[in-house]
Amino acid sequence: MTRNLLEIDDLDPARVLQLIDRAREWKATPSSVPKPLAGKGVALLFEKPSARTRTSSEMGVVTLGGHPVYIRPEEVGLDTRETVEDVARTLAGYCAALAARTYSHSTLERMAAVVEIPVVNLLSDAAHPCQALADLITLAEHFDKLEGRRLAYIGDGNNVAASLALACAFTGIEFVVASPEGYELSDEVAERARDLGGIVELLADPYEAVRDADAVYTDVWTSMGQEEESAARRLAFAGYTVDATLMDAALPDAVFLHCLPAHRGEEVSAEVIDGPRSLVWPQAAHRMDAFRALLVDLLERTSGPQSRVGG
Repeated sequence: MTRNLLEIDDLDPARVLQLIDRAREWKATPSSVPKPLAGKGVALLFEKPSARTRTSSEMGVVTLGGHPVYIRPEEVGLDTRETVEDVARTLAGYCAALAARTYSHSTLERMAAVVEIPVVNLLSDAAHPCQALADLITLAEHFDKLEGRRLAYIGDGNNVAASLALACAFTGIEFVVASPEGYELSDEVAERARDLGGIVELLADPYEAVRDADAVYTDVWTSMGQEEESAARRLAFAGYTVDATLMDAALPDAVFLHCLPAHRGEEVSAEVIDGPRSLVWPQAAHRMDAFRALLVDLLERTSGPQSRVGG
């Protein structure tokens, strides 16, 4: 359907699986990667810095034949030097697509409302769709079949968890989140995932969550922009570290995932993230594969640049 902002739950199982298959095919056979962006630019606007997001999106654009235009926040001054809308309109005059990593999801919505080029969410406070797709690619590469798997997410029910819950619903992955009180995945996101046919459990006990889990996932306890909460969060998340003991409570062949950056000794032990069960580094590499597949999909679905992805 036509919408100004396409959320993950506007997709469907066939489209998600197609994105995964395409990403894996292009990774295996680089010569098969198309060049739909030849002679075109993609604006990459970052309110929040990131090693993986910047590098994966820049290289994704390059391998599609395009030119990435990296834009720092001080260069445009969203809502200080210029309005969000004016910045988006300006960039749309030069580029075939706009991808943005923002603090507020509403910034993406405002951009998409005034331009007709694809607007891709590289991260917002509400969602991290490229990360979720990279996670699915990683699991599909390791397990091949996704349906019936159990993914246990230990920690903050944040934007990463939200997008992952919705993505799992499309692939038949049972999604279980263990969080301390006050940091749970929102009931609204859980219900959206269940409405899509997903199985979502919200628990407090991490050991209960990892029981029969094929994969165990965590994220930092304090994300960028939450630094003033770090002391309170360390207290709240005590007991939620993914260490060898917790991994041993999952299935014997369970793997470990983390969206990075990681704080060894807080949300994960060095023994786990640097150990043989960790898929963290292939997972990070798949960020480029995910972004590339998603961007081409959006470009293909428009006769002109009219589609957008946001959540």
